[in-house]
Amino acid sequence: MNLRVRVVHCGNHRWYADIDDADDPQPDDPFWYVDNCRSQRDALEIACGQLRSLAADATSLIRVQEARLVTV
Repeated sequence: MNLRVRVVHCGNHRWYADIDDADDPQPDDPFWYVDNCRSQRDALEIACGQLRSLAADATSLIRVQEARLVTV
């Protein structure tokens, strides 16, 4: 799997970041996301930190929508 970080400016000084499979043709259900970041830099730093965590334990990747169905 080829994970990637995407950072998007949402207007009104808000930034969104997510982590998804770069080969996913429809990136509508990422493995992780964060919203309402104050800056592009904040969004990128938070997402890269999370990417390091996900990469360390890539066997347990669960998409955001699937996480609602999983009980721990």
